Amino acid sequence: MTSSTDNDGQGMIVNPKPTGDNQDWDGDDADRADRLRFEEEQAMIREQSEAHAAAKHGHADAKPAAADEKKSGS
Repeated sequence: MTSSTDNDGQGMIVNPKPTGDNQDWDGDDADRADRLRFEEEQAMIREQSEAHAAAKHGHADAKPAAADEKKSGS
């Protein structure tokens, strides 16, 4: 019989890469690429929200103008 103190290796987490290969250096190329991608995504979101606000504002301006035309036309 096996006792609970036997260690057969099951359930152990094994890191396939040595620790030297796993180090993430601050300021490396991957970090710069991530930062650039994040800035581009933020700029795109900002542009979309500005366009949405402008379209909403333009649509709100069009409604009163259409109502004025109906009033003056009849």
